[in-house]
Amino acid sequence: MGNSKIVITKDGMSGRLDRRSFLSGSAASLGALGLAGCVTSDDMGRAEAAKFYAAVPSEKFPIPAVDISKIDPKYFRRLVRYDTKEAPGTIIIDPKNYHLYRVEGDGMATRYGANVSRPGFLWSGEVYVGRKAEWPTWTPPKEMIARQPEARQYARGMPGGLDNPLGARVLYLYKDGVYTVYTIYSTSDPETIGNGITSGCTGLLSQDMIDLYSRTPVKTKVVMLPA
Repeated sequence: MGNSKIVITKDGMSGRLDRRSFLSGSAASLGALGLAGCVTSDDMGRAEAAKFYAAVPSEKFPIPAVDISKIDPKYFRRLVRYDTKEAPGTIIIDPKNYHLYRVEGDGMATRYGANVSRPGFLWSGEVYVGRKAEWPTWTPPKEMIARQPEARQYARGMPGGLDNPLGARVLYLYKDGVYTVYTIYSTSDPETIGNGITSGCTGLLSQDMIDLYSRTPVKTKVVMLPA
């Protein structure tokens, strides 16, 4: 796509449009609608966390290591006690606390730090993974193009890559056979974790998303809790 940059901000004034800007304007509000790599200690140190968030050079587009100094330790991936009646494999998103859980069974879940919807775009309810993709193409919704005409250059899709707003992996969320325009996606920006920045999507660090993606088949139930 070259080195062109879109210029955009929340108020339409000039600014650099990056992955966060794309995702903040990428969806309309929806009405309410392997344990490998996990640890059990709540005192997981940054040195240990660095192993989970190391560079992934084997990817189609090599993923850089995460600067974990920019992440609150409570958002590091870990195995935790989590009482729920949901079946193993279910994904539960807790936007109030900026966490995503994958239910493992026996009262345990893998917990990931997440970014979530910003005020005005929060939603709750049950959906499911309708499809999934690695290094997906990103296409801005027509609502975004109407608000931000600079995004029109990607109307036919932005190819996968590190600059793509969806990142290395994406789970597309559906309800009643219809794509909701919401996703669980990858981000390489650690400063987004623990913040409300999107228009309905939920983001995990790329290394966490690769882990979740590998263990999440199509049709997996996803529960979005009230904020």
